[in-house]
Amino acid sequence: MTVEQAKKIVKPLLGEKRWTHTKNVKKMAVQLARRWGCDEEKAAVAAILHDSAKELPKEQLLQIFADNAIIALDAPKRPAPVWHGIAAAILAQTRWGVQDEEILSAIRCHTTGKPGMSLLDKILYLADMTSAERDWPGVEALRSLQMQDLDAALCLALKQSIDFVNEKGGTLDPESVAAYEYARQHQQPPTSK
Repeated sequence: MTVEQAKKIVKPLLGEKRWTHTKNVKKMAVQLARRWGCDEEKAAVAAILHDSAKELPKEQLLQIFADNAIIALDAPKRPAPVWHGIAAAILAQTRWGVQDEEILSAIRCHTTGKPGMSLLDKILYLADMTSAERDWPGVEALRSLQMQDLDAALCLALKQSIDFVNEKGGTLDPESVAAYEYARQHQQPPTSK
């Protein structure tokens, strides 16, 4: 799938604000891909598709999981705020013909992270948190760090996400905790690139 094909599919599914966010995530993902030597086209496609299920009603997300139980795994048992990433990956694979496992993985884990994230997983996760319209406290520091040390930025971003959910009294997805623990334990010393 090309970026243009992805745009034609996703734009009608999203409101103006979410579409602006999607375009901003694409810009940041391509910038990070260029910086860290990842395939820019894959980063762009993953970014355009990442929130494609974000505005679907809960019932429709649950139906996507029921219709694709084998690849949905335990999605309905996870906190509802992470469902859209899993559903977007399922739609990309089953309806839109995306077979690239790297792209599907990045879409699936863009809200939670996961242990052993690939370069593209990290890039999409961070691009989603640091896209241009984001203005939460600390986002500028994270934007700077992700250009210097991707693994340190990922570790910080995962921790900030966990803290945010805890502060809001939300249900923490176990995958996020596992992703943070893995990232913390496997963080590489900074390298210059």
